[in-house]
Amino acid sequence: MTDCTFGTLYVVATPIGNLNDMVPRAVDVLQMVDIIAAEDTRHSAKLLQYFGVSTKVIAYHDYSNEQCLQKILNILYQGQSVALISDAGTPLISDPGYKLVSMSRQSGVAVVPIPGACALIAALSVSGLPSNQFIFEGFLPAKTSARIQALKKLKRELRTIVLYESPHRLLDSLADIQRILGDGRHIVIARELTKTYETLLTGKIKDVIDTIKADDNQRRGEFVLLLKGWEFDDSDQVISSETERLMGILLEELPVTQAASIAAKFTSLKKRDLYQWALDRQSDS
Repeated sequence: MTDCTFGTLYVVATPIGNLNDMVPRAVDVLQMVDIIAAEDTRHSAKLLQYFGVSTKVIAYHDYSNEQCLQKILNILYQGQSVALISDAGTPLISDPGYKLVSMSRQSGVAVVPIPGACALIAALSVSGLPSNQFIFEGFLPAKTSARIQALKKLKRELRTIVLYESPHRLLDSLADIQRILGDGRHIVIARELTKTYETLLTGKIKDVIDTIKADDNQRRGEFVLLLKGWEFDDSDQVISSETERLMGILLEELPVTQAASIAAKFTSLKKRDLYQWALDRQSDS
């Protein structure tokens, strides 16, 4: 329940590239509020100047200290309104804002969304991949070992997978995606959405990597990676939780080959599939 004596926190989407991404309501709110909390005040100054917004701006991001967070909450508690913006797109979508929104809602402050541009939704809408169900994983881990573990968990994800990536990690991440998900996995890479050099690359991951390596320009800018979900075919064997439990018990006492052979006799699964499952399990641990 919200407290009507408090101010309102507006979560305002800003352009992801083209300044015309800005919706009129967002401009109205930024002009109307008492304070704008921005991820980077210098970056946002250009946007605000373009739209003639003279509202006072203060810095806020998820690494701000508790004193900064409390300062904004106190503004809201005193009945003043605050607009939260990030450098581009919708706040909280791999951008700052979670702590402020969470604490505001817990305190009874009204939190109002002002929808607009969002890179992941823009990319998904033009990707040609299934969009009725998708999973957004944000940025993959920076360290190779952690990134590989994250990708292994996504290997048999049936839904379309959406990721963000930075230019300096793009090729490393794509190499790991190729290694874990395979050469044939279909990928769409949306680069510099709504900007002058917007491009979409699509195809099998091996071919897309070759295209990017051949053109330095394709490694510049901001990226959304979209991967087609895992496609089950008749040659794939689904291992039930009961079979996994059986394999787990056997592997405590026996080598992989022997455990797979015994488990195959008690199930309808092939020995090679059980053997591969055991190897994948060992590599994940």
